[in-house]
Amino acid sequence: MDFTFTDEQKMLRQTARQFVDAEIMPHIAKWDAQGSFDEAIWKRLADLGFMGVCVPEKYGGSGMDYNALAILCEELERGDTAFRTAVSVHIGLNCMTLMQWGTEEQKQQYLVPQAKGEKIGAFGLTEPGAGSDVSAIQTTAVRDGDDYILNGQKTWISLCDSADNFLVFAYTNKPKKHHGISAFIVERTLPGFSSKAIKGKYGIRAGNTGELFFEDVRVPATNLLGEEGEGFKIAMAALDNGRFTVAAGAVGLLYACLESSVEYATTRETFGKKIGEHQLVQQMLAKMEAGYQMSRLLVYRAGELKNQGVRNTRETSLAKWQACDFANQAADDAVQIHGAYGYSDEYPVARYLRNSKAPVIYEGTREIHTLMQAGYVLGERSDKKLNRMLPKWPFEE
Repeated sequence: MDFTFTDEQKMLRQTARQFVDAEIMPHIAKWDAQGSFDEAIWKRLADLGFMGVCVPEKYGGSGMDYNALAILCEELERGDTAFRTAVSVHIGLNCMTLMQWGTEEQKQQYLVPQAKGEKIGAFGLTEPGAGSDVSAIQTTAVRDGDDYILNGQKTWISLCDSADNFLVFAYTNKPKKHHGISAFIVERTLPGFSSKAIKGKYGIRAGNTGELFFEDVRVPATNLLGEEGEGFKIAMAALDNGRFTVAAGAVGLLYACLESSVEYATTRETFGKKIGEHQLVQQMLAKMEAGYQMSRLLVYRAGELKNQGVRNTRETSLAKWQACDFANQAADDAVQIHGAYGYSDEYPVARYLRNSKAPVIYEGTREIHTLMQAGYVLGERSDKKLNRMLPKWPFEE
């Protein structure tokens, strides 16, 4: 085991942190209040190579390892969850899925421009009546000559109004249930496609989230990802990557809570001394530190398994579950440490608390991950090698 970061990873962290401090921190309070962020951020992310940080260079990416993606997600979430979410969806759910399941033609057409930041990718699985129960989706895709005709609706889709390309899951053979779901690459410009943002979210307000609508959308058969009936398997593999980025982001939020709380605890005084000298405040800070350190280890272990080309559903599930729970508790404690000020927008910790709740729900609720881990422990669940694995790192050029 080697816990030493490479010089390249250290430089990435430094660059990402400088980007967050200069480009996000001065504006995030305003963006959070208005419910959107400056779209120019996308170009700046692309210019730094962040939009394809762990995509092979031959496909337009930076060619770094999967833990480099974790580092980037940590630093972006330290700024705000909206930016980590954007990268999670674009890279973790979309680009990495294309890396794993796409044909060479699909990679050239979609992965290359996305890794370069010329196009933005997103992911469409959740529906109004289908969240944890993926088999409950109602969207259908019917073969018609050289096309599939797509009809249905998706909801709670990040980057719904920003993304150019979506990975969309639909039934091609509903009687087969899980084995009848297929995956498609759907371009925003296809006739019959539309999107609508959801307003009034509790947290991650600066991020774009909403609904997708498909009304007789003709999707070329060449845009079928994998084979017919492989959609559920593709979706679960994609979620392994998405959950990895969510867990890494939670580590960044833990750090942000700790950073803000330590600064406040060493300046605010009550009863004639700094509040950091009170034992119960120290207890909250200690719990934050423990959660931060444990979560980092779980995340980087999952990342190293990805580097090795090893199936990591179990390890990623545990990292996502624990890191998100730790971050949610840390944000709650951060508000408590700040007292009444923590309940206002004068300090960032109220935003941290609002943002910390969604990751406990999406990409597998804490309850789903609890059941998954119990299944592994009881021997009722195991992970088999997929017919197409995520490429191991270093990448073959």
